[in-house]
Amino acid sequence: MLKHLVIIATLLSISTYASAQTFGFVCGYGGLVYQSYNATGLNQFITKFNIDIYETIGVLKSFDDATGYRIGIIFFRATSKNNIILTAKGNYQSLDKTNKVKIENENSYNYSLDLDLNNWSLGIDVGWEITKIISWKILDGSVNFNYVTLTKTTDLSGETIVQEYKSDSGVFGYSIGTGIIVAILKEYISVEGLVGYTYLSIDNVYNKNGVPFLNPITTTSNSYSSFIDAGGFTAVIQLNLGFPLL
Repeated sequence: MLKHLVIIATLLSISTYASAQTFGFVCGYGGLVYQSYNATGLNQFITKFNIDIYETIGVLKSFDDATGYRIGIIFFRATSKNNIILTAKGNYQSLDKTNKVKIENENSYNYSLDLDLNNWSLGIDVGWEITKIISWKILDGSVNFNYVTLTKTTDLSGETIVQEYKSDSGVFGYSIGTGIIVAILKEYISVEGLVGYTYLSIDNVYNKNGVPFLNPITTTSNSYSSFIDAGGFTAVIQLNLGFPLL
């Protein structure tokens, strides 16, 4: 929570400076995000894990999507005489998915994998103001700098073992999309819906000693695909706010 508060404060302080230079507003946004992805390597690990625990009642589910939030700032927004809108912006995004299973054998225990997908991004979008209320975001594009954390928790009787694996920081990705903006109070409050595609690729994740989570030595095929080898469909609903500076 403290980390997120620091991020929000930093974004708002930058936004205040940037907006003061352009049109006298603090312009920020925040919203909810859904993202699908193809975690082939991670899901290969889960398939093998489920084979190993075949006698148990449940199975560990695969990782195919995640939900979370994004917060951001608008560095610059301008509308031309022919109602074309150009926007430059930046944001922080955090997505999360946790899958659990209870192992039923002579030593019953709970096992879970928690996947956190985080990124910083810089982007631009080009839109068209159809009416004073509705605008079409024709093209929204951003470059993303991703970092991923996988937390493995084994909850035994009287003992909990937590192992954390992280990707390299700043792994490059990108997003493209289109959407609609509905102005509730022009220049001050608007609601935005966006759909598109996000590219994401993570080769592997590692613990603090540099040991990879996907270790080919532990498999019969001696190979794994990338931890996450492709992104997928992304949907965002967000609230945009503009505050005049005193």
